Amino acid sequence: ILAMAGPIWNPPPATLAGKGPVLVLLDDGFAAGPMWDTRVAAAAERLTEAGRNGRPAAVAGLSDGAREIVPVTAAQALDRLRALKPVPYLPDRTLALPAIATFMGAHGDADIVWIADGLENGGSRTFAEALAKLGGGHPPTVLSAQETPVATVGSDNKPDSLAVHLVRADGRAAARGMVRAFDLKGLALGDAGFDFGTGTETDASFTFPVELRNQIARAGVVGDASAGAVTLLDARWKRRRVEIVSGATADVAQPLLSPNYFLNKALAPYADVREVRAGSADPIFVGLDETPSVMILADVGQVTGPAHDRLERFIENGGLLLRFAGSRLAGASDDLEPVTLRRGGRTFGGSLSWDKPKPLAPFDRASPFFGLPPQSDVTVTRQVLAEPDAGLAAKTWAQLVDGTPLVTAERRGKGLLVLFHVTADTTWSNLPLSGLFVDMVRRVVALSGEASDATAGKSAAAAEAPALAPTRILDGFGTLGAPPATAKPIPAGFAGPGSADHPPGFYGPPDALVAVNALNPGAKLIPASWDGLALGLLALKATQPIDLRTGLVTLAFLGFVLDGLATLALGGGLRAPKRRVAAAALALFAVLAATATPAPVRADEAVSKRDMDSALTTRLAYVATGDANVDETSRLGLKSLSRALANRTSLDPGEPVAVDPGRDELAFYPMLYWPVVAAAAQPAPATVARVAAFMKNGGTIVFDTRDALTSRAGGPPTAEGLWLQHLLAGVDVPELEPVPRDHVITKTFYLIDNFVGRFGNGETWVEALPPAPPEQVNRPARSGDSVSPIVITANDLAAGWATDPEGEPLYPLVPGGNRQRELALRGGINLVMYTMTGNYKADQVHVRDLLERLAH
Repeated sequence: ILAMAGPIWNPPPATLAGKGPVLVLLDDGFAAGPMWDTRVAAAAERLTEAGRNGRPAAVAGLSDGAREIVPVTAAQALDRLRALKPVPYLPDRTLALPAIATFMGAHGDADIVWIADGLENGGSRTFAEALAKLGGGHPPTVLSAQETPVATVGSDNKPDSLAVHLVRADGRAAARGMVRAFDLKGLALGDAGFDFGTGTETDASFTFPVELRNQIARAGVVGDASAGAVTLLDARWKRRRVEIVSGATADVAQPLLSPNYFLNKALAPYADVREVRAGSADPIFVGLDETPSVMILADVGQVTGPAHDRLERFIENGGLLLRFAGSRLAGASDDLEPVTLRRGGRTFGGSLSWDKPKPLAPFDRASPFFGLPPQSDVTVTRQVLAEPDAGLAAKTWAQLVDGTPLVTAERRGKGLLVLFHVTADTTWSNLPLSGLFVDMVRRVVALSGEASDATAGKSAAAAEAPALAPTRILDGFGTLGAPPATAKPIPAGFAGPGSADHPPGFYGPPDALVAVNALNPGAKLIPASWDGLALGLLALKATQPIDLRTGLVTLAFLGFVLDGLATLALGGGLRAPKRRVAAAALALFAVLAATATPAPVRADEAVSKRDMDSALTTRLAYVATGDANVDETSRLGLKSLSRALANRTSLDPGEPVAVDPGRDELAFYPMLYWPVVAAAAQPAPATVARVAAFMKNGGTIVFDTRDALTSRAGGPPTAEGLWLQHLLAGVDVPELEPVPRDHVITKTFYLIDNFVGRFGNGETWVEALPPAPPEQVNRPARSGDSVSPIVITANDLAAGWATDPEGEPLYPLVPGGNRQRELALRGGINLVMYTMTGNYKADQVHVRDLLERLAH
């Protein structure tokens, strides 16, 4: 009776030595987010044990700092525990030591349990040393996770990709995964894989076009619920397009000394720099036609006529015009200058020829250059001077030690007009040879677009400008939401990282958001070390319940055996009446039959109900990848395609199903959709063999790499492409070719040219067909002897098919439109019809000949 009741035993945790209160301390920084449920379960076990023993208890998150710790009943402590959530930063544990010391001073016999995150960050060693001393005769128990979390530490928008930097505390075990990028609306833009190997640093690179990369506002590690695993990007990380127009006519004679060379070298790592080719009839028009964020005029003199009007509109609409001085600018005059230049002093020689070069003065706090390290070796020998007007000081961003402006700026409309009063080459100063020049030009370019609305055009009053209020804040699990009441505005120029007062998130107005992250670029995660300390170290893990049925059934069996033997002995053994011996033997046999556990039936030796249904009803199937988002997209996409097949064709498929190629029988499904996830583990060799057998026996697999936006013709393979290459290395894949226009797959139901999905620019590959015989050159359709066992596409077909219950598309299409979604469904219907009917459509080209033969 006890065995059949199915009892479960939850073993208690290790017994605590003390008799006083139990104090549970939790590391509740973002590093605790990924295993938060396990931490709470471990803490709850200790508090439950304290309640059973009638001991008071207290629980405290170390982010509480010096807040008083008061013992309560175990039940109240459990309520407090369930209310705790991780914070989105790494708190300083040592701030909680005064409150812990006060508690231990009042309760010297208390037991301390510290559930640590395993990181040194936040003063782990110092905190542990103090905790060991406070424990007195009862060494504190430390529960620490064996694996340390993964965190993002900034990004780098390179010319060809956006690289998100990732770190972890140790490299004891290989780790790989996926980073997913989102825009400000929360729509997923794409994934990038990463692999630490045995190192502690790696990158995940998004090889999107620059326009798509500039839309990324958040990138987070898939499956890691932590604010540290999320990096937020604002306008400072966007890659601007910069056009350079030079006024010089002989730059090509000395290209390594020209202004364009220095500007290119300074901006190439941070922007897409383009030069208007020399000899263009109207270089300013040519540059503006490229829709740049920043237009640079290097020693361009007076700008007049239509070019002037167009530049003026460019600035008014939010563009940034950056000008550099030179002999041409010094000898001309127009109104596209932020300040009035001195006419009499703008020629070489005279008042501009100094006996001694002038160094730069320190940058004012109101200047966008404030914070850049001063370089005393940077000097200026010549410059164009500004008239000392009343508003000159408000427009000056940088000046020389004698007070003359070096950089001036003025806001016009939504844009900015900035002037360097020296050349962009080394003829007037050695500034272009310094790293300071790179930093200054980069900060100017960063003020273009959205960032300029909040940070450009600074004046002396900018220092008194209001701070930026929090707009959307990350919680400890890495989810953006409304800011808490404790979040305070950040001051201008705040450099992070996030803290209790300034938690990670977006600050400022919606059109000029400033991102604050949990960790600064270049930060490291350091593993904790408590060697030599009087601490009871245990691994953090939730205690698993034990099923007692097996043991009780065994005891019952032994009891029945003993009872049978006792019955024989008490009844006279072999001299007992035969009926008594037979009855005892029968009872023993019944017990053995009732208690014996039948041998488990192997999954591959039995047909499941789903397989039976699939054998009777045609249904589409997809491979379960383990990525919940991808699998849900596959299910919804195939469901929409099945609905379209039922509405438009004679095929009425059943509900689509997810399959595991290594375990499920594949023969029931004519077509298998397999979305490639680069972070997924490679299938076992036995699974690959099953896949190869499925393809050999007439099945068709549609592999979808979903990387049409990131793959480049002739470029290196994407992470998804490499994953698929590795998989197919063990499969006899036929020669492939892009789908030709006369292939029967393009004509099985609809007449189509390509198979589009969420994307429309990727190619689709099928088994290469032999050349058509001469007599069939003009046939409308061509096919091989059988259906292609493999179809490879990069267009994310399932996302193009997927709709919600109301029939509305779930994903934005690229380039987009209802027409693209209709073409995606038509391509899907053609794929299904192709796998179901083979070369039937191609055979129809012979109908005329067959009819003529029958007529005779």
